[in-house]
Amino acid sequence: MPIDQIAMGSHEEFRSPGALKAALAEFISTLIFVFAGQGSGMAYNKLTADGAASPAGLISASIAHAFGLFVAVSVGANISGGHVNPAVTFGAFVGGNITMFRGILYIVAQLLGSTAACGLLEFATGGLSTGSFALGADVSVWNALVFEIVMTFGLVYTVYATAVDPKKGELGTIAPIAIGFIVGANILAGGCFTGASMNPAVSFGPSLVSWTWTHQWVYWAGPLIGGGLAGVIYEFVFINRSHEQLASGDF
Repeated sequence: MPIDQIAMGSHEEFRSPGALKAALAEFISTLIFVFAGQGSGMAYNKLTADGAASPAGLISASIAHAFGLFVAVSVGANISGGHVNPAVTFGAFVGGNITMFRGILYIVAQLLGSTAACGLLEFATGGLSTGSFALGADVSVWNALVFEIVMTFGLVYTVYATAVDPKKGELGTIAPIAIGFIVGANILAGGCFTGASMNPAVSFGPSLVSWTWTHQWVYWAGPLIGGGLAGVIYEFVFINRSHEQLASGDF
């Protein structure tokens, strides 16, 4: 892997107005996404009196997350690139499409946005639990890790193909909906096994607010490995340094 393509950036980015605005956009986009996605699960629990998971609940979660991510990516795309996910930011970093310091700003903003969304949900629902991500029955941590790696690989690969690749052309206009669709599809595939996080921020916020940390490492390791692999493979196999470096504000 060409290490020289990875950009570290400068700590001055922590004070750069452009980087701070982009981080704020990530905070707001992640808040929007988590509020809709996590809120749909809380609404299902309220309607069913904390009943057992069902196919209808899985489909509802898939639709809510697909729609919510479509909007969250769309509203942040022109400001920060609409990452809404530390795994996407990490995948962009290893591919040389964002500096380390800007990436840190993004990830902190994403974690804060998710936490704020869950805090608002708990308050707005009168104290209902946000819950936390958990493994399904008879699912080992290694099963779950593979699920999260593969699902996040698909997500970040889609981000690269539709939003990062300079040859994307008009395909870029459907990037937000393609990204939302792959998340929705992955929830249908993995929701009953791992909860289908694909996003460390999405699992961090509910766990912090409910203070439940069981198997939390799976929801960090899996997405970061999957996102990193997708970034490396797409950037260095399919793009292969055949384009001008993206401006930091483009993605």
